[in-house]
Amino acid sequence: MGYEIMLTHKKYFGTDGIRGPVGEHPITVDFILKLGWAIGKKIINANGTKVVIGKDTRISGYMIESALQAGLSSAGVDVLLLGPMPAPGLAYLTKAFRADAGILISASHNPYYDNGIKIFQRNGFKVNKAFESSIEQMIELPIETVSLSKLGKAFRIEDAAGRYIEFCKSSVMHHLSLQNLKIVVDCAHGATYHIAPLVFQELGANVIPINITPDGVNINEKCGPLNPEAIQKAVIHHQADLGISFDGDGDRVLLIDHKGEIIDGDQILYVIAQGLKLENRLIGGVVGTHMSNLGLEHGLLNLDIPFKRAGVGDQNLIEALHHNQWLLGGEPSGHIVYLPVATTSDGIIAALQAIQTLIFSGNELHDIKNKMTKFPQKLTAINHHGNKIDLEHSVIKKLIKQQQLKLAGRGRILIRPSGTEPLIRVMVEGEDVTLVKEIANDITDAIQKIVNRLEKRSA
Repeated sequence: MGYEIMLTHKKYFGTDGIRGPVGEHPITVDFILKLGWAIGKKIINANGTKVVIGKDTRISGYMIESALQAGLSSAGVDVLLLGPMPAPGLAYLTKAFRADAGILISASHNPYYDNGIKIFQRNGFKVNKAFESSIEQMIELPIETVSLSKLGKAFRIEDAAGRYIEFCKSSVMHHLSLQNLKIVVDCAHGATYHIAPLVFQELGANVIPINITPDGVNINEKCGPLNPEAIQKAVIHHQADLGISFDGDGDRVLLIDHKGEIIDGDQILYVIAQGLKLENRLIGGVVGTHMSNLGLEHGLLNLDIPFKRAGVGDQNLIEALHHNQWLLGGEPSGHIVYLPVATTSDGIIAALQAIQTLIFSGNELHDIKNKMTKFPQKLTAINHHGNKIDLEHSVIKKLIKQQQLKLAGRGRILIRPSGTEPLIRVMVEGEDVTLVKEIANDITDAIQKIVNRLEKRSA
């Protein structure tokens, strides 16, 4: 226990790819064209020839897809267009098509006016930091188009969704049947809208799909994991056994039990880990992040399951899993990585693994979830509007040390910049909910004052 300040230094790439408001640098046509060329040039230099592109349902996806395709073609790389596809589906199909890379156009859980780029290696894992740095360097170079005869071509893959559906179904025991389950599935008008309901339906469940009519601007709007009220009400109304909520690109998931209570990523990890242990399929322990609740750590230790923390983001999770030779990791946000099946966080795979635990154990989701007691936690965010904030500032460090003393070794403080938005995130966790809120508010107010002073100077 203690406090941590986390820093990031990339120019374009954040925690999870490149992301921002459409029409503002770097999410502009000219930048995306240059990015496509840079990725293509990197692939060609490594003797590659083929890239897969998928996207979520944002209206800007058409524009960005075209710019990426043009950039890749100018470098001499062929493009396979998947259309709407969840991030983990793109990762899987990159491997299945033996492509040299996969690119997903998505801003995940962000509103429709944002968009972004996630890049996957040929093995289905996200590219590493060294690759991102090399792309940032190449973007600074002028575009050099290959000769006319070597320009890349584009091909539309018509059965991409069906391929990923079958992959998801194959991730659970072949005899598993969901025929006794009624499930509400919230697709957030995102990339899972034509995939997730069919996965659970074809496995036998009575599926009630909601938010499956994307129009380009309604993605994540009043739905998905960040807005669970709709699916909570639907689960109660339909007297469903559980609800499953996906974000815009399907790489994170939230579960709802039959009483309408939320099961977050930490609790989902606990459910899956318990099931794997019961089935003798758990190897090693579980990796969480610096944001994981202390209750998860204690709950797993009570099951004799080791637990370790990694940096935020599934890239850091996967690095830690590989380092420890473990299989299961995740974040409170609902990014769950299960390496025997997927190479990145996969909402559908995680939900299926949790449901498999329910069926195997004969318990209800509500009962399993309640075996883990969460510590009170307060999360706040300060918008710095692009101003550079020195989190190592002596005033901030002194304040945090003072606040840490109040926790008396029975809690944590974490401050980090968001990798996807112009925010500084503050997390305080401890046994006393009143003290936790008080400390979080004090730290947030102090950082907000620094932000306000910077804004006055730049005005």
